[in-house]
Amino acid sequence: MRPHVLASCAVSLDGFLDDATPQRRILSGPADLDRVDEERSKVDAILVGAGTVRADDPRLLVRAPERRAARTARGLPESPLRVVLTNSALPDDARVRSGPAETITLTGTPGEVLDELGCRGVVRLMVEGGASVLREFLTAGAVDELQLVLAPQLVGEGPRFTGGGRAPHLVDTRTIGEDVLLRHRFGDADDRHLAEACVLAENCPPSATAFSVGCVVVADDGTVLGSGWSRRDHPLDHAEEGVLRALGNDPRLRRATLYSSLEPCGARASRPDPCAALIARAGIPRVVHAWREPPEFVAAPSGTEQLEAVGTEVRHVPRWEPLARRCAARL
Repeated sequence: MRPHVLASCAVSLDGFLDDATPQRRILSGPADLDRVDEERSKVDAILVGAGTVRADDPRLLVRAPERRAARTARGLPESPLRVVLTNSALPDDARVRSGPAETITLTGTPGEVLDELGCRGVVRLMVEGGASVLREFLTAGAVDELQLVLAPQLVGEGPRFTGGGRAPHLVDTRTIGEDVLLRHRFGDADDRHLAEACVLAENCPPSATAFSVGCVVVADDGTVLGSGWSRRDHPLDHAEEGVLRALGNDPRLRRATLYSSLEPCGARASRPDPCAALIARAGIPRVVHAWREPPEFVAAPSGTEQLEAVGTEVRHVPRWEPLARRCAARL
């Protein structure tokens, strides 16, 4: 399976990634740099091109000690694998070659690179550029999520942010200090919303006895009606349960699709109704999930069987199972 690809960059108001001087121009403010460090801490690998290594000499490490500690507590290296696209050897003194993280060099098309990283066990990949690498991955349709930050600066000249391929779909806009984050997803509706549900699971409070699950409910016109994750409002809440409670009797549910990183449960001990019953009661006609509920938790009939028995369409999309498993693992 190829990794889930997050492309991340900051641009000036006039669309430049940097200025034309030899020195690197940092566009993002401190708050956004901290956000990027948080994103780095969540991935398995960070990728840049050789041009970025030569021009900026980045270390590509997780900076915050508490984030490094959280990774090691999960059995991960302090910082993700560092990947450099290059046809030649890196300089001996390049900072990306030092520090507590492995570095590899790769060549090939975006598809070939993703296949290689998938074979190495990379589930989430962060592409940080520069301009040519971002363009190649976007044009090849290899990006699943784009986090584009607009910085309140005018540069006037330098490398521009360009792309191609699939159309982006805006899923989130928010201010971070003086910067603005525009978060986009690519692909068809099922891929976009299911990947989002998988990533939402990372927000779950830790639990030694329950999985971390994300959920998104989308109206038939594409409007996101609600989203959430396990244990968001109560320690016993399942993701689907919390989202449906918040939506109440919204009539749009009867034409909506529910996306869940894990197959809705068909039985549970902590609450009277499993998620399959809640979904059926809400009248939701379609459910899409990434990962089938592990066999040791499945009662007969399963959540899928219960939903299909009342006419609900249930679709399993195994492409996103590695991402769902990564985010849903017990902590």
